[in-house]
Order: sequence, then C-alpha cells, then structure tokens
Amino acid sequence: MPVLRSIMSKVFARTAGFVLCTCGWKKGTVYANLRHVDGAEPREGSPLRISRPGTFYRTLICNLTRHAGEILFRFGSFKKLPRELSAYPCRIDGWNFALAEGSAPVLEKMRAGGIFLTAHFGNYEAIGPWLCRLGIPLVASYIPLRPAWLNRILDKRIRAVDGRPYGVDARTPREFLRLLDSKKLVCLLADQDSRIPSALEGEFMHRPVRNNPLPDFLLRHRPETPVYICWLEDARCRRVLHAIELPRASASCDVLPAFNIWLESRIKENPALWYGWTHRRFYSRNPEIYARKSPHKEKSA
Repeated sequence: MPVLRSIMSKVFARTAGFVLCTCGWKKGTVYANLRHVDGAEPREGSPLRISRPGTFYRTLICNLTRHAGEILFRFGSFKKLPRELSAYPCRIDGWNFALAEGSAPVLEKMRAGGIFLTAHFGNYEAIGPWLCRLGIPLVASYIPLRPAWLNRILDKRIRAVDGRPYGVDARTPREFLRLLDSKKLVCLLADQDSRIPSALEGEFMHRPVRNNPLPDFLLRHRPETPVYICWLEDARCRRVLHAIELPRASASCDVLPAFNIWLESRIKENPALWYGWTHRRFYSRNPEIYARKSPHKEKSA
C-alpha cells in the first residue's frame, strides 16, 4: 500500500503540474510579485533575484503539486508518527522522519500551549498531524469551505489525528484568547496580506506590507504567551521538523517583524518553496502591481 500511494502521489503531482503550467494558473500574480520584489532597493541580506521567471514558475508549480499529492495520498504517514521525542529518527512508510537539532526541547515546551506561527512554505499542512502525534494540543484556524459537506470531510478525514480534529473556526480575537487560556497551541498563518482596518504596517522582502494584527492583540492581552515557529524540511525520502521559539524584547510589537525576517531567510534558501508567490501579498500597499495583464505572452526564460 505505501508503494501504491507513493505512485499515485507522483502521478497526481505530474498531471496536476502539467495542467496548471499549461493554463498559466496564478502566473500573473507570481510574475507581479517577482517584479515587485526584484525592483526593491538591494540591501545586505536581500532575499533573492530571480533571473529566469519562467523556469522559476514551473519549479514553483511542481513543488506545490508534489506537496498536494503527498497531502492527498500520503498524509496518513504523518498520522502514524511516534509520540515520544526520543523515538526519532524513525522510518514510516518508506520515509525517514527526524527532528532538527535543538528542536526537541522546543517541541516539549509546545505541549503546554502558546502561539505557533507558520507560513505557506513547503509542505506546511503536514506539520499539523506531526505536532498532534507528538501530544501537542494544536488548534489551527481555517475558513470553512463550501459546500459544508466538503468541509466536514476535510475536518474528519484530513485535519484530524486519532479521531481529534485540530481545525477550528475561531471568528473573533476573544475566541483565540479563550483557546490560549485553555492551554492550546494556536496556529496562525502569518504570511498573508491583511486588508482589515486594524492591520499593522510592516516590511517584507524590502517592500511595505500590512500584517495580521491578531498576534499583536493576543500578546498585548496575554504577554507571557510563548511564540513558536515551525517548518518542514524535505529532501527525497527524508522529512525533518524544525521548531524554534521567538525571543522577544517586548510584549508584542517585535513578533511579526521577527517572523518576516525568519521567512525571508527561508525564501532566500529556496524561493520556489514559498507558495505565497501565488497570493497577492503586497495588494494592500501596492494594488497597482497586480493590474498588468497576464504574462502568457511575455517572454520567459
């Protein structure tokens, strides 16, 4: 069965990748983001310069469909992982799983709850079941899908470990406070454009952006709450879970800038693993960059 699931995952990834690249899915948004970032004033530590956007786009789509295939056909492997931190490294369904150096004590601390920030980087969805298998009380806020039956399948079959769904539909900041008070680890995707009036001004990839104000709100009301970042590293048949705790000089205001710096460093290492390129991340501050026509007829290397 693991071999069959692996084959199905690869077939799906190649087929979906071909279809998306052929129809130019999100290509205009990806190109607009690349042009915007590449036009920023270069400074020390500048995240990247993409000289071949056509090749980059195809690599991005291939990575995305590969991870989508793993979610559809091999997600169960992450739900079999051992609970004890001492059990790693281990091998499940043909994959080697390991914890990055220094991550074990951070993961142990995460069992007491807090705020967990992550991004659309790599196979970020697979972090959820892995943390749940480690006995970490994860709750992740997701906007419900339509129709309702599809959302029920997602909650019960995909975003659930050992019969416990970890997805929640928290609608107000105070609901998140209640989750923190009950010692849950609240997951927030922190790399998207925030278009609400209370959004915080910030900088990302040397460009002005607007950040989600929720982490700042939570930390102003629960200043002692620890903040963590996790990401998944994968190479062939090896999966490595990274976990760090963000040091904070003050109660709240330095968290999102520190997160953005962390994400920039990951993007610099492998820009085609950040799927935020397909989102209009800079829309709130620079909506005009997305007004250009689709680049289907543009020359791409």
